[in-house]
Amino acid sequence: MNILVVNCGSSSLKIQIFNMVDETSLIKASVEEIKGNSKVNIEINGKKDHLEKKISSHDGALDFLLKEVLDRKVISSLDEISAIGHRVVHGGEKFNSAVIIDDVVLSGIEDCVVLAPLHNPANIEGINACKRLLPSKNNVAVFDTAFHQTMPKEAFLYPIPYEYYEKYKIRKYGFHGSSHKFVAGRVAQILGQPISDLNIITCHLGNGSSITAIKNGQSYNTTMGFTPLAGLMMGTRCGDIDPAIIPYLIKKENLSVEQIDNILNKKSGLLGLSGVSSDCREIEDQAWNHNNERAKIALDKLSFRIKEALGSYLALLPGIDAIVFTGGIGEKSPETREMVCSNLDHLGIIIDKEKNKFKGQEREISASDSKVKVFVIPTNEELMIARETKELIK
Repeated sequence: MNILVVNCGSSSLKIQIFNMVDETSLIKASVEEIKGNSKVNIEINGKKDHLEKKISSHDGALDFLLKEVLDRKVISSLDEISAIGHRVVHGGEKFNSAVIIDDVVLSGIEDCVVLAPLHNPANIEGINACKRLLPSKNNVAVFDTAFHQTMPKEAFLYPIPYEYYEKYKIRKYGFHGSSHKFVAGRVAQILGQPISDLNIITCHLGNGSSITAIKNGQSYNTTMGFTPLAGLMMGTRCGDIDPAIIPYLIKKENLSVEQIDNILNKKSGLLGLSGVSSDCREIEDQAWNHNNERAKIALDKLSFRIKEALGSYLALLPGIDAIVFTGGIGEKSPETREMVCSNLDHLGIIIDKEKNKFKGQEREISASDSKVKVFVIPTNEELMIARETKELIK
């Protein structure tokens, strides 16, 4: 069984094809900058190819990539694709699990556009492109928000007038659900225990970051909120701040709503504090090799916010079996992992500094006397989407 996974952005389209017998990736490909001089990236068996081509639509991007799949003999016919799994950013309260897409589901995804105006329209374009180009195949929607629909009301409601939840569904939704679910499931495999018996804190740390408290295998609380702007400090996003800062800055700087939104989403976080970059690697280089004080402050703030969230989730859970680091920073920054886990001995969390000196691999980094297991597990959201698609169409 081969599953095609499609991930559409506003100006990009990414695909992978998985052979679900052994869960190997047959091809990974993407088109960036649709509607311009598009950049095409193709990876097969570790070999990478880069092309440039004018592609004007998501339909055109998918059509081009599918032709490349056949021309490069990844599969001999599109009939070998059993189904298509789509990453859909927002499912609101309508969807608490993956679903086979029909007209009713598509209408439900359209209803959630108001909650994710930058993402859901692109996801819908990808679905419609697949329906046109692969009309005989089942399409499955896998939602970033679905995993977090198990959160209780005390976790997801905001302390604002309840009528705004009733009228506009303003509440915490959470994101990165496929990533949190994937690494939590992998922890259960490693420990040889049912996921329903485990309490885990998963730390997805990258340009976008979120931490999730998983209680008995289900999301109990997560740092991202109504939008992905909430929670941790990120690459360019501010995360949680005093909301009174927003009207204060609007008045002081004579800013529009659009301008303040742009500042908080695209000019804050690591970029805003460091003045260097949104890329943690560049900031680490400036902090440690060039003695850049603002870069040091940014890294200190990043680890402080992660540790702050980690501590609050330790208090929420009845016990803790494992902590997981994943995402670009979580997998590839041993320095950040060490800063986050430092001085947590009193909570039974101790990492082995020698074990922690690596990047991008699956490993346990907890010390032998640590009461809590600490892991680094590379995430694979696309494989999680393929798994959920396979389960639905079986």
